[in-house]
Amino acid sequence: MLTKKGKYGLKALVHLSRLPDGQLAFVHDIADTNHIPKKFLDAILGELRNAGFVQSRKGKEGGYRLARPAADIKIGHVIRVLDGPLAPISCASRTRYERCEDCDEETCAVRHMMLEVRQAIADVLDNRSLAAMRDADNDDFPMELATHQ
Repeated sequence: MLTKKGKYGLKALVHLSRLPDGQLAFVHDIADTNHIPKKFLDAILGELRNAGFVQSRKGKEGGYRLARPAADIKIGHVIRVLDGPLAPISCASRTRYERCEDCDEETCAVRHMMLEVRQAIADVLDNRSLAAMRDADNDDFPMELATHQ
């Protein structure tokens, strides 16, 4: 499940991706516009800066902007930086694999299903850029997915 940290990080990046090239955004503007607690956003933006997604400038004329084009930022990479592996269980993770103590990985039906789940998640998130997420009109979004059951 995507954490609030991951969700807020993505919202902040989408906000920054809407700015004209070179323009900076103040943290409080990003926080207010996207309903994100400012203190939490400060920490998230620090992580995004350390990962190379955003640049910052201090001072009266300071703020944040994307460090590279939105088309070059993959959503899967952002989520891994902020929330960790995409896999639902550690034995299905590619980035933080840990062997399970309670099963045989070759025959474990749960692991095999979670490997499939992890791959499906990665196929979407690793092939979707920040620009695509920002520009999506969601007209093709299946209605059955829009309503929770």
